[in-house]
Amino acid sequence: MTRVAIIGFGEVGGIFARDLAAAGVGGIAAFDVLPAARARAAAAGVEIHASAQAAASRADLVIVSVTAGGALDAVRSLAGGLAHGPLVLDVNSVSPAAKQAAAMAVAEAGGRYVEAAVMTSVPPHGLASPMLLGGAHMAAFMALGAPWGMRLTAYSESVGAASSVKMCRSVMIKGLEALTTECLLTARHYGVEQDVLASLGDTLPHPDWAELARYVIGRALLHGRRRAEEMREVARTVADAGLEPMLSDAIARRQDWAADRGAAMGKAGRAVADLPGLLDEILATGTG
Repeated sequence: MTRVAIIGFGEVGGIFARDLAAAGVGGIAAFDVLPAARARAAAAGVEIHASAQAAASRADLVIVSVTAGGALDAVRSLAGGLAHGPLVLDVNSVSPAAKQAAAMAVAEAGGRYVEAAVMTSVPPHGLASPMLLGGAHMAAFMALGAPWGMRLTAYSESVGAASSVKMCRSVMIKGLEALTTECLLTARHYGVEQDVLASLGDTLPHPDWAELARYVIGRALLHGRRRAEEMREVARTVADAGLEPMLSDAIARRQDWAADRGAAMGKAGRAVADLPGLLDEILATGTG
């Protein structure tokens, strides 16, 4: 029986645990630093451990799915629990340099590191989210995950290459969220959001710009803090390429701003279904 340990039981970790159980994986363990996350894992029937090292110590596969800001520390916390040589799948959205540092830490602890760049939002696809893989052990992981319906692509044996694709993509995807938020809040203030949406539909064809805007703004309100951490990793990636990350830094600030507004709105405010109503809820929190 394959045993899987999940380090970080947030949205992604919880979805992966659900899908692994549905695929017939019976031995699922977890560790998270947050009591609420540990409670969610226990409610899902996952075995809870007191440390990442303990969770990993009996696992065949360790999945590290924390926020970008804590990714390298989370990988390093596995030391002492990897002597039996498990695969360590790093799905965190961090810079190529951070992935390389994580790979070194895993190898020094006795594990087999696998870089993963998740190339879509996880909630719609779950464990079937397309991933680009990197590192010398990606083929071993592909063989292990084959029965689970995963969409895996062997990208490069050089750790960091797959994540460079993810980081460059994030400039556009998280940037779209930030731009849409700033654009339509300003348009709502002036009462012209419908005309702006119509113009966007003419210039950048989409079947329903209002629905798209509602979705991307809502994601920033709910997950802006995590996205801001990722964008700071993107900024590092851009800087490592010799460019000043002017836009990536700004996107991180807007994502943090969205997270603050989302927290102030509460669950009910974030759940407003129509775009004008959601924009009004955001504006009601202040625009500083």
